[in-house]
Parts: sequence; structure tokens; C-alpha cells
Amino acid sequence: MPITTSAKKALRQNKTRHARNTMKRDAYKKAVTNLRKLVAAKKMDEARAALAIAMKALDKAAKTHIIEKNKASRLKSRLAKLLAAGTKS
Repeated sequence: MPITTSAKKALRQNKTRHARNTMKRDAYKKAVTNLRKLVAAKKMDEARAALAIAMKALDKAAKTHIIEKNKASRLKSRLAKLLAAGTKS
């Protein structure tokens, strides 16, 4: 346990940031999973709406350095390709 006042404050900040980061990480992972399920189920109209939500969640996670910018770009590209391939078949 922290002893000094500054260490106590650092612990409070760490807990708050951890909760915020976990929330954003879970949000983008849930959005990506939801999109993949919709494409697999051939629900393309719902999948297009889910793609926008997933991209927004990925951008927010990348902006706050929860994931790398390139990882967000890679996932967005793969999801768009997945949706496009699902639309064709």
C-alpha cells in the first residue's frame, strides 16, 4: 500500500485509468466480434451499421493509445474486406 500522499494519488489515478482503458478495450473487442457474427449470419444491412460502430471504437482506442494506430488501421481494413467479401457471396 502506498505511504506518501503522492503515491496514494498515483494509485487513485492508476485505478481510474485502468477502468477507462478496460472499458474502451472491451468496447472495441465487442464491436469487432459483433460485426464478425453478423457477417457470418449474412445480415449485411446490420453488419454495415456495425462496421461504423466498430471503426469508431477502434479509432477511440487508438487515439488514447490503448492499441497501436497501425493495429487499428489493420483491423479496420480487415473488417471492411470481410464485409465486402460477405456482400459478394
